[in-house]
Amino acid sequence: MNKGLKIGINVFLIAVVLFLALKLFSNIMAPIHFKNNFNERTNVVKDKMMKIREVEMAYLDTYGKYSANFDTLLNFVKNDSIIVIKSVGTVPDSIYLTAKTRKEAELKALELGIISRDTIKISVRDSLFKNLNCDTLQFIPYTDLTEVFQLQAGFIKTLSQSERPVFELKAHNNSFSKGLKEQLVINLNDAARDNEEFPGLIVGSMTEVTTAGNWD
Repeated sequence: MNKGLKIGINVFLIAVVLFLALKLFSNIMAPIHFKNNFNERTNVVKDKMMKIREVEMAYLDTYGKYSANFDTLLNFVKNDSIIVIKSVGTVPDSIYLTAKTRKEAELKALELGIISRDTIKISVRDSLFKNLNCDTLQFIPYTDLTEVFQLQAGFIKTLSQSERPVFELKAHNNSFSKGLKEQLVINLNDAARDNEEFPGLIVGSMTEVTTAGNWD
């Protein structure tokens, strides 16, 4: 065999082996890269959902119910106020020494007129949500501000027949996984459905009284 031809064949075979090795390495690493990227995105979405939960809970404290409308929640943060009860005066050490708890000492001082309580209104945003970006609160991360979280709210009856407020916030995997390997996202969704679970993130519930996330 011609020496030049032999060298050419060897170079070709080495190139093929390197190509196959790189392809195999890429196939092995693809799920790992996907998992890292997906988990990173998931954590960002979870963080935003927790912020929305905080707004919902502040709204509940003020109005006795949750809201299913983002415009209502945003108006609450931007323009509404909450009532704060402020103590005026100082509880003497002598009362603290005879009381079992701080609350008991404050109530005793209140009865004696040593302290008083003043009811004031303060801005929701200034008191609770100074660093909250209201303009993008409703949008799911990684969707270029095109997809909004699914939000429901209402009341359910408990076993004792009392009505309790509930809300549910959802983000489908497809929403925040754009740009990631599509087949691996489909596999995640199929696995969730096989387990009769929502293929994505949920905070709260419309069927039970909870404000937890489905990852807790």
